[in-house]
Amino acid sequence: MADVVVVGSYVQDHIWRLDRFPQPGETRRAAAFHTGPGGKGFNQAVACLRQGVASAFIGALGDDALGAVAQRFAADEQLPCRWQIHAERSTATSGIFVDRDGAPMNVVQLDANEALTPDFVHAQEDLFAGAKLLLLQLENDIAATRAALQAATRHGLLRLMNPAPVRAEFDADLLALCDLITPNETEFAQLLAQIAGVHVEAGSLASCDDAQLHALARRLGALTVVLTLGARGCFVSHADGERRGDTAVCYRLAPERVEAIDATGAGDAFSGALAAAIVRGQGRPFRAAVQHANRVAALSTERAGTAPVMPRYEDVERRFGAPG
Repeated sequence: MADVVVVGSYVQDHIWRLDRFPQPGETRRAAAFHTGPGGKGFNQAVACLRQGVASAFIGALGDDALGAVAQRFAADEQLPCRWQIHAERSTATSGIFVDRDGAPMNVVQLDANEALTPDFVHAQEDLFAGAKLLLLQLENDIAATRAALQAATRHGLLRLMNPAPVRAEFDADLLALCDLITPNETEFAQLLAQIAGVHVEAGSLASCDDAQLHALARRLGALTVVLTLGARGCFVSHADGERRGDTAVCYRLAPERVEAIDATGAGDAFSGALAAAIVRGQGRPFRAAVQHANRVAALSTERAGTAPVMPRYEDVERRFGAPG
């Protein structure tokens, strides 16, 4: 049985590498192109599995050639999947443009992912019954997301939400069903505006001191917020009385030094690896899990792509040493 259940999206990524993004009306030649399996949920499931934790994925595909690609890749990875196949929908696709600094610009058509149904999620009750942690994002129909959180609540799973992309239906009631959230700066600012009525500039967050970030995180009401700050590392904020073995109620971790060429899947690498590290390190301080996730995310940026280039546990240990 799986220790981690990931309910989320599959997207076939189409990735172009450019020297810079084009201006409106401009045509630029790409330096390279490749296509491969992706999607926030699927990337996170692969990242979790490659950290040595038994994982399973629940998602939706079209009855088409790209759906067959997804199934073959999952089989090759030995990732158990429960696919809801839709004859009337297409497997989701994305266009990802990466500049010379590794910064991505993404466009996605979610299609079949938005047809994942609550009934299909509920039908996978056996997976929830045997698991320890549920990992979610927001690229599926929100009713299916709610169904997954409810199933996890019934079975006492830790509920980890990567709130990406933020959508209008994600409200305070749904957030209250989550134990941990892992927004990036943009998502954190959107959640503050949407849930707490607090307006901040996403680009200013990394420059805030720890007390300011902690106060903002507490406005969301989530027990633990892990704010990813890209090249500036990440910030952790716990609610009073919920430190998960940490000595400090809030703290910041610096980024690892790597030769980054593509940050497209870094956030997914972080969330998937965090889920795995929590399960692997039960009884250890939460900080150790975040440190490992930070390392996996950093290492993922040294290769172009998403799911196929997620680092393996032994790669991370070889590069950075055993988890602290």
